[in-house]
Amino acid sequence: MRYEGPIYRPPSEADSLLIQATVGCPHNKCSFCMVYKKGPAYRVRPIKEICEDITEAHNIYGDRIQTLFFPAGNTIAMPEKDLSYICLFATEKFPLLKRITVYGSSQYIARKGPQELRSLRMGGLSRIHVGLESGDDEILRKVKKGTTASEHVEAGRFVKEAGIELSEYVVLGLGGLERTKEHITATAEVLNAIEPDFVRLRTLVPKVNTLLLHQMGKGLFQPLSPHQVLMETKELLKNLECRTHLTSDHYTNYINLTGHLPEDKEKLLRKIEQALTKDETRFRPFFIGTQ
Repeated sequence: MRYEGPIYRPPSEADSLLIQATVGCPHNKCSFCMVYKKGPAYRVRPIKEICEDITEAHNIYGDRIQTLFFPAGNTIAMPEKDLSYICLFATEKFPLLKRITVYGSSQYIARKGPQELRSLRMGGLSRIHVGLESGDDEILRKVKKGTTASEHVEAGRFVKEAGIELSEYVVLGLGGLERTKEHITATAEVLNAIEPDFVRLRTLVPKVNTLLLHQMGKGLFQPLSPHQVLMETKELLKNLECRTHLTSDHYTNYINLTGHLPEDKEKLLRKIEQALTKDETRFRPFFIGTQ
């Protein structure tokens, strides 16, 4: 198998076969992301090469593969016919395959539209990981996400209507102190409108070589303390009314929260309240990310 540039996958895909379908990210402007800022430039790998890598993986692992993730940063931006083809090819090679997953930003999902997403589902695509980040339009503009709250909702609904599982990622603290209330209120509204299968929490960690870190150094962005992040988490949970699975499966978070909503909401809120009784020095220290 061949790989080019940074290869990232969600923690939930830790046991998945990774076959690179695209290189880089077609947007590559988010102020908090460093992954592809130094390249390589976005491109779709030749379908022949992707299929050769799938065949090589089958030669190595046989029929054991049950989950497959197609990196890199925004594989949903691939032409629908190409993505459908490699999904079908993988399904034929791995008869026990239960899940095929990609990353996808809302603007690229929205451009696909309902019909192309249904075709992708028929081809075998079964889950999309989406960086919602925030539901607040002002924050989305400031971090150069390239989408809006309404487009997040439209794209999310398209995915759900197509029968594809949807994971939405929320970045706690992304609005800084200035917009913490707006961040949580708007994010809960968007998630309630989408009703994703999964809500995955991440806590903002400034990364090297990013605009956000530069803004922080200039005093233009004030990050949240551990207690303030926990308060955001608490308010988000209180405002979530959709049925979903919430998880905080990431090293950036101060506490681990996982459960089904609304059934486990009170239990999760009690866990946050308990964490808030701890001195802030007991949580992980502030750090600047390098990857």
